Amino acid sequence: MRIEENKHGAVTVLAPGGPLVGDDARSLRDRALAAAERSLGRLVLDASGVAYTDSAGLEALVDISERLGDAGQSFRIAAANETVREVLELTEIASLFEHYEDVNAAVRSFL
Repeated sequence: MRIEENKHGAVTVLAPGGPLVGDDARSLRDRALAAAERSLGRLVLDASGVAYTDSAGLEALVDISERLGDAGQSFRIAAANETVREVLELTEIASLFEHYEDVNAAVRSFL
């Protein structure tokens, strides 16, 4: 999985390309946690390139959210497609994340 990393001021945006499954999900988790340490804990996941996720992907998202939350830091999800949003709702973990329609709105939410 390709994961692009961009800075928007003090906010880091990670944009994975491809499904969030298996080892790719664990790679995203590790990359996100490392990025959060470098960016004052302001992290946005641009999910526009994620077609779907499995249980490993859900576990990675929960782990990122919990670790950042425990450290008083913030994690946002932006531009998730209907499939990903549905999976988050059905598994009852959607409330763990702040959701935004696009990356710009998620980045601005930190202001």
